[in-house]
Amino acid sequence: MKIYCMSDIHACLESFEAALENVICHLDEDDTMLLLLGDYVHGGDYGRGVLDKIMHLQEQYGNDKVMALMGNHEDMVISGESTIDSMYGGMQWYDNENADDLYISWLSSLPRYYTEGNTIFVHAGIDETVGDMWEWETSDDIYTSKYPAETGRIEGLDMKVVAGHVYTSEISGDSTFNDIYYDGENHIYIDGDVLSTGVIPVLMVDTDTDSYYRITNGGCWPLTEYEE
Repeated sequence: MKIYCMSDIHACLESFEAALENVICHLDEDDTMLLLLGDYVHGGDYGRGVLDKIMHLQEQYGNDKVMALMGNHEDMVISGESTIDSMYGGMQWYDNENADDLYISWLSSLPRYYTEGNTIFVHAGIDETVGDMWEWETSDDIYTSKYPAETGRIEGLDMKVVAGHVYTSEISGDSTFNDIYYDGENHIYIDGDVLSTGVIPVLMVDTDTDSYYRITNGGCWPLTEYEE
């Protein structure tokens, strides 16, 4: 299975569509899917547009080809802590008074993690203290809101964790780095801070060969450890 991953779109519809240009052409291929790791709303101006785009892609290709996971900002909307338009609540302006019920119903259906082959896909992270018992011991809030990001070897778990949620510039300690971060062990992070850069990094995971690649306009590049 080849899985194309993006995370933390944050209502930046144009950036999302630009990233999709390197992915859409592959969705008609067998054993290929698009996996989105959460945080579709808040930040940019087109939260509803991003949600509409994802739902349209699911209608076009099927939920087995386009899967969306829940992020902490979706949790905020579902709980009523925020609206789709604003993470701080307040007035909402839209034409269809039932529109938000439809969006919230869809958001509420999103899974919190997905596994394929040797890889765990999640918005923020898992409980790394319990080794291979993570699926039974990780709480819902850790899946979507874990902070800070962890790096290094996960004892007792021979799998990689692909997540977003925390800017790769913060994880790397390099304010100029907004690409995919791989620690050389068990962690890959893909939140490139689209609100500052306008770019959404795309990771491709080949679960059959346990291989990881950066997807750019210039091609497909094997993922290397950040320090390299």
